[in-house]
Amino acid sequence: MATLKMKNAAGKDAGSVDLDDAVFGVQPNVPVMHQVVTAQLAARRAGTQSTKTRSEVRGGGAKPYRQKGTGNARQGSIRAPHFSGGAVALGPKPRKYNQRTPKKMIKLALRSALSDRAAEGRVIVVDSWSFDAPSTKAGVKALAALGIEGRVLIVLSADDAKAALSFRNIPEVQLIVVGELNAYDVLCNDYIVFTSATLPSSAGASSESDAE
Repeated sequence: MATLKMKNAAGKDAGSVDLDDAVFGVQPNVPVMHQVVTAQLAARRAGTQSTKTRSEVRGGGAKPYRQKGTGNARQGSIRAPHFSGGAVALGPKPRKYNQRTPKKMIKLALRSALSDRAAEGRVIVVDSWSFDAPSTKAGVKALAALGIEGRVLIVLSADDAKAALSFRNIPEVQLIVVGELNAYDVLCNDYIVFTSATLPSSAGASSESDAE
């Protein structure tokens, strides 16, 4: 079990914390992470694109000219797909892009992503966010004290309201509630910052919602 130095909001040592090997010490499974992230992104698609078939497009109720004797190819409607203003052949219709993803696969993907960040030394644990009042300036100062550069995912609990208000306007910061932690957001950020209250364990590490 790896031991990590815990920090406070001022960037000073505040003890140590053990990282659960079942969450932060597994061998990252890249194919599983890819499949879960693909399913998660697919589930975000609106699927509202739509085109009209020849039964839906306006006009074309009458046969444009008689069947024989004109020298033209026979036609039944000027709203067929090959006519200008006609229907769309084999066009998209509203649909769901959701993919069924087993829960065990979702858990493994999250643990693989967290383990990858932990192996690179990009997991930070603070004892708590001791903000007296919401302050973006204090949030920026706290991140600088922790030595964080680049994109950062801050995992908060439901009662960390002051911290959420302090960090939400910082462009490089993404906030997430511990119950919504998922592999995609972990992989999209350079650093992952937990508090002692939100640090995952093997008992409750997989809180990612199903990407169905």
